[in-house]
Amino acid sequence: MKISKNSLFAMILGLVLAFTLVACASEPDEGAQAPDEEGTQDEATEGTAEGGELVIALLSDARALDPHGSNDTPSSNVYYNIYESLVKYNENMELEPGLAESWDAIDETTWEFKLREGVTFHDGSEFNADVVKANIDRVLDPAIASPRSFLFDMISEVNVIDPYTVQFVTEYPFAPLPAHLAHNGGGMISPELIAADYEAMEAGEEPGSVINNGPIGTGFFKFDSWNPGTEIRLVRNDDYWGEPAKLDSVVFKVVPEDLTRISELETGASHVSEPLSPADVQRVESTNGLHVNRQPSVALTYIGFNAEKEPFDNKLVRQAISMAIDKDSIIQGIYDGAGVPAIGPIAPDVFGYDENATGLEYNPERAKELLAEAGYPDGFSTTLWTNDDRERMDIATFTQAALAEIGVHAEIEVVEWGAYLDQTASGAHDMFVLGWTTVTGDGDYGMYPLFHSSNFGEPGNRTFLSNPELDDLLEQARQNPDPDERLELYSQIQEILVDEAPMLYIHHQEYLLGVSDKVKNLWQDPTRIIRLQDVVLEQ
Repeated sequence: MKISKNSLFAMILGLVLAFTLVACASEPDEGAQAPDEEGTQDEATEGTAEGGELVIALLSDARALDPHGSNDTPSSNVYYNIYESLVKYNENMELEPGLAESWDAIDETTWEFKLREGVTFHDGSEFNADVVKANIDRVLDPAIASPRSFLFDMISEVNVIDPYTVQFVTEYPFAPLPAHLAHNGGGMISPELIAADYEAMEAGEEPGSVINNGPIGTGFFKFDSWNPGTEIRLVRNDDYWGEPAKLDSVVFKVVPEDLTRISELETGASHVSEPLSPADVQRVESTNGLHVNRQPSVALTYIGFNAEKEPFDNKLVRQAISMAIDKDSIIQGIYDGAGVPAIGPIAPDVFGYDENATGLEYNPERAKELLAEAGYPDGFSTTLWTNDDRERMDIATFTQAALAEIGVHAEIEVVEWGAYLDQTASGAHDMFVLGWTTVTGDGDYGMYPLFHSSNFGEPGNRTFLSNPELDDLLEQARQNPDPDERLELYSQIQEILVDEAPMLYIHHQEYLLGVSDKVKNLWQDPTRIIRLQDVVLEQ
């Protein structure tokens, strides 16, 4: 679409389409079949029957079942099925109607959404504009302290126009708003449940306590049970407003050990292993009745430095550590080439990616010189944290050996997932291995939460980097409606990030799932969400 240079309003309208296309990724391969437009079974599903229980073996348990209360992938994979947002993505990361049937930019700072009628929550309550306002107000409520509030903090007003029309007024022009509303952080919770949760807070309970115990959305699956650390079970919502799920139920089973997940696939105790280690691909591919699902991603794997703690408060030290580690060896040796090297924080398919950006190159001799300049000619001792993901533990071991070559002695600590998120959010770490997925396909989500000083901790900035110039550019980039000017701002931002080196950007990984051949119509999107609505099982 050609954007008129004479009309700021027209420019914003044009961006509605532009931002639906910025994150197009490859079609899921034959192991990740997407449903056809009618949602009917194709030739691949002949001989199957609806019903049955799908078991997904996961590395980690969900952290929360309140979509406003956590920003981690294991949680998102569960509540994507329970809750729905106003907008959603298809398999090509293009925006489509969800609980909203349409949306338009009314003026520079006002977006109007027309809502779907006849939608009810799992508890029978009605979905309408008042519910949308209640949910967005809750995400932005300081008392809730949602780690996902940054998604919507540009919204200054939510106005109910009529029962099925709602308007969002933003503090400044914000073209990616529909993409942000597609994030499951905008999942709609039952109004009765929100009220009950606030009542519990008044009695001294933590935000989300009621919601986590019995989540209620409008999705195609309903919550059945949660045995923390063991499994979460969902059952089909037979009253779903759209095409119901084909399965009777889904179990998200916590299986921390990689080889145990593979064994469960082989014995049929589980149907899907998430994640699948690259080291186990050959074993799965050579096993009759199993296959590997591959999906390019918009995710980043990185090693982060705590910029508030010595010696990582010195950018020369951060640069030195970055230059001491050969990330190509990590990609080939640990991930078996599954992914592409990362120059900066955002993947090539994300709006804002700068193909001309240059990162810090592997150069251990220069790393030693930088350490000496920083006042550490003999190195120092530190800790390197990871959770119990096999590849991340291998990255930690590889990094430990590489740093020893420049005189830095790193002790590895493996921390349980929930505690890992809590402690890196509180700043208790030195160095850590983690990832980030740009789920909106826009550079704002790929950099604003990770590097703006207002997002320290759980929202995303676990490196605790604070740079006023960087903050200003990030704010300009999210407020500017001109896509070309935004691209230039993101180029400047990435130059600063190379110099500041708050993290070593390792790679944009390829997601791998181990899947039973009995599973049909399953696919995983570029944000790592496993799509289950059309899945069927061979009986």
